[in-house]
Formats: sequence, C-alpha cells, structure tokens
Amino acid sequence: MIRRAPARTLAPAHEKALFRAVELLEFEGLAAKISKHAGQPAQKLFSSLPGPAAAVLNRAIEKAILKSLDLAIKSLDPDDRKKPMPRLTAAFTGITGGLSGLAGFAGLPVELPVTTLLMLRSIAAIARHMGEDLSTLEARLACVEVFAFGGYAGGKGEVEIGYYASRALLGKLAGQVSNALLERGVAAAAAPAATTAAAAPATAAFAGEVTARFSATVWERAAASAAPLIGAIGGASLNVIFTNHFNGIAWSHFTIRRLERIYGEEFIRQNYARLSVERRLLANKGKA
Repeated sequence: MIRRAPARTLAPAHEKALFRAVELLEFEGLAAKISKHAGQPAQKLFSSLPGPAAAVLNRAIEKAILKSLDLAIKSLDPDDRKKPMPRLTAAFTGITGGLSGLAGFAGLPVELPVTTLLMLRSIAAIARHMGEDLSTLEARLACVEVFAFGGYAGGKGEVEIGYYASRALLGKLAGQVSNALLERGVAAAAAPAATTAAAAPATAAFAGEVTARFSATVWERAAASAAPLIGAIGGASLNVIFTNHFNGIAWSHFTIRRLERIYGEEFIRQNYARLSVERRLLANKGKA
C-alpha cells in the first residue's frame, strides 16, 4: 500500500475526527456511562457485585476472548462489504442482554461470549469501512485488540499509559501470533488457543493480555447487572451501552490507523498527545 507523504498540519475534518477519538479512548469510560444510565454512583453499583461470582465471570471473559481470537484468525470475511450497522448490533446484543437480565447476574456468563462475538462482527465491519484489509492477519488481530482498549477511558488522560502504550504492547504480541501462525499454519496455531495455553505460547500471551484488559470493562458491566431489580429491561439497556461503548472504541482505533496511513504514525501520535492535553485542559476548565 502506497502511503502519502506526511503532512505538516491535519485537515480540519481529520483533526475533528482525531479529537473525538481522543475523547472516546481517554476520557469517556464505560463506568460513567452506566452510572449516568442507572442514576446512581458507580461505587454503589459495584458494591452490589457478588464476590463468589468472580471465578465464573473470569472464565466467561476468557472464553469470550478465545472465541473471538479463533474467529478473527479463521473466519472474518475480508470480502464482506456491508456497511457498519452499529445500531443493529446494539439491538441484537440488547436482546441477549434482556434475556440475560431475566436471570440476573447468573445469566451473564452464558450471554457474554455471544455478545462479544456479535460485537466482534460489528468491529470488523467498522474496520473494513475505515479501509482495513481484513485479508491480512494483522488487521484481523487489530479487531480483537479493540476489546483491550475499552477499559482505559474514564478521565485519566495519561497518553503514555493509555491507548498508544497499550497498542504498542498488543502490537508486539500480535506480531508474535502472526509469526507463530506462519510457522505452524492457521489450524495448528489457532486450535490450541482454545484448549491449552501451553501448546501455543504466542496466541496464549496475546489472548491473555486482551482478556486482562477486557475484564476491567466487563466487571463494570457485571457490577451494574448485579444491582437489585435490574431485570430484562435493565439488562437490555446495559448491553446497548456496552456495545455502543465498544463500537465507539473501534471507530476511534480504526480512525487513528486510517489517519496514520495518510499522515504517518509519528505525526498522528504527536497530534494525539497534543489533543489529549487540550481535552484535559477543557475538562479542568469546566470543573473550575
């Protein structure tokens, strides 16, 4: 792919898009969105999460990411040119969340892998729309990486421990997965990731890192679902918020990658840092 020579300044539309990406990745966390929806502080919601459920939920999170990784490696269709339909995905996950809500927190471990796979399909559609070539493993793994970025928003605004630092680590691990797949073949490298971590260290390391980061966001979702009287309507609403959150993260991630193809990676990284500082100053001014 031919890349254009780096530009000295961002086009106004591109600067606006990058600023919005900074907002979504560094400042607009899921916990705040759930708290706003629930009408009570996040701390109060999270205190209602049943302690013994941790192991069950963690296994469900791991299963969801391993299934997503397996799907990304084997069967994301690079020739599917349908436009992204994030609202339709949110509607579908709202249905699964509503069914899960009937069972309360107990339904979440069953529902989460289904919801995560639906979200991955939506993320892939956004990636294609932003110019990603999903015939490449690198682009497909970038779709799975989106799940790792969802937990780093929420007002910290620290660029070096946020999006770019996370992406650097995940990119390194994804490169190791690609090398493992080239050496072993897709079937040999992908299947063990869903059965035993020891058989495929590269895929296990990548999946483990995504799982650890994804879990922070899922626990926010789980805490809210554990609140008394959440019910089917509440479960559906939470899943819509959850899905829209990750659709926004996907849009941001692939917007940044698209701009990097136009302007160069270092130029966009510098402007990301600049806009993050500007956004933080705006937030502080609003509190004054």
